[in-house]
Parts: sequence; C-alpha cells; structure tokens
Amino acid sequence: MRFSLCNEVLRHLPFREQAKLSAALGYDGLEVAPFTLHPDAPHHLSKAQRSDFRRKAEDVGQPITGLHWLLLTPSGLSITEAAVHDKTCDVMRALIDLASDLGATYLVHGSPAQRKVSVSGDAERAEATLRKAALHAQSAGVMYLLEPLDPGQTNWASSLAEALEIVARIGSPALRSMLDVSAAGNGEAEAPDALLRRYMARGLIAHVHLNDRNRRAPGQGQDQFAPILRALSETGYQGICGVEPFAYHPDPVACAARAIGYLRGIEEGLAA
Repeated sequence: MRFSLCNEVLRHLPFREQAKLSAALGYDGLEVAPFTLHPDAPHHLSKAQRSDFRRKAEDVGQPITGLHWLLLTPSGLSITEAAVHDKTCDVMRALIDLASDLGATYLVHGSPAQRKVSVSGDAERAEATLRKAALHAQSAGVMYLLEPLDPGQTNWASSLAEALEIVARIGSPALRSMLDVSAAGNGEAEAPDALLRRYMARGLIAHVHLNDRNRRAPGQGQDQFAPILRALSETGYQGICGVEPFAYHPDPVACAARAIGYLRGIEEGLAA
C-alpha cells in the first residue's frame, strides 16, 4: 500500500526538509496543502517555483501525489456564495493547473468553511462550481475529488451518499468522491470498511484519508484501521492513502512517525 503524508503536519519545516523527513519515516509521497507553499496565493506560484517544489520532493523519493485543503487561501473564497463565485472558480482552475505542474494526480475538495449552504441557490451554485472544476480537471489530466465531511463541519455533501449523488449528477469522468475516516466515523451510520466494500469496486471512491474520529493520527484513538486496510486490499484499491491527522500528538514529527509505523505494522500483519 502507498501512504502519503499530508504535509501540513510538518509545515514548521522548510519544504525540502519536509520531503526528506517524510521519506526517512517511510512514506511514499506528500499530499500537499497549497497554503504551505505560499501563505496568500499558492495558485500564483511561478513556473520556476512549481518546478522547484516538484524537484525538491522527487529528488528524495517523495513525489507530490495530490493537493488538499484547497480553499483556505486566499481568504474569502466560497463555492456557495454568489459574490465570490467567479473568483473561487478562477482559483480552483488555477489550483488544478498547479496540481498538474507539481506532478500530482488528484485534488481533494474538502474546505468545509468555504461550502456552507445558507440561502436558496447556494447548493445549486456549489454544484455548478464543481462541474466547472471537473471540466478543467479533465482537460488537465487530473482527478477532482469531492470529500464528504460530517455535519459537524458542513451542511453540503455531508455524507458519502450525498457526495455520490452530486458526482453522479455531474457525470464527469474526472470527478469522483473519496472517504475520510474521521469524517465517516463522526457522520456515517456504517463503518468505514463497510462503505469501502460497498463503493470501491464500483469505482465511486478514488482516494482515502486515514485519521481517527478524534482527529488524531491512525492508531491514536478508537477507530480500528486493520479492517479498513483489509477492505482496501480485498477490493483491489491501487490508489494513495493520505495520512491526515489534525491534532499532532505528542508533536508533529512523533505523530507522523507513529502513524506510519502503526499502518506499516497492520500491512505486515495482513500480508502474513
């Protein structure tokens, strides 16, 4: 199995050091949050800057596998608010191009604060925005992934079933959904491994985020990850698993190290 570390865990380090440490710990790549590359306008990075980030990662065997946490910067973005619809679409298109330039193959659209539905028309506007992103992703040769997030975080695409309905209505070959274990644990009636077994073989889930429902790393809470990795293996999953804790205990480096050690241990046990 291939595991990418979500790089904001190590954002206190320069990017080259993030990649070197991630490789030393045993990860297969980095899943990058754009704001870690530039605090205000990552979508405006120059071609030279993009090449430099890509080279720094690949030189140590840590390719940039994907992007996530897309709309944190610049501030004020939203896929639901009419006043910033056009600006948000422009940023999303630019981030898709950024992903392609960095060598990434997917973008995870989470960004719960930037997709909340408040008034009539918001949900339709969100779907239209996603349709535009999917069209651009198809032309760029990357996959755009709608991340279901639990109702405690957002009220649009707040379940896997709802996200899959949106994906089906748009009907783009470049648009899929994915599963975030923490969000599933806090919002779904079924266990994550059951959801994976139901939807993975049908090609509806194209990525997985591994994290506990307590928002710590895998192995630091109540969620059991052996059934999840077993389900991925038995359904023939060939993609990346992004390790995405939000609370770094006891510290960022130890958190990243313990997570990959825990997951590799499960992997070895399943192979035995």
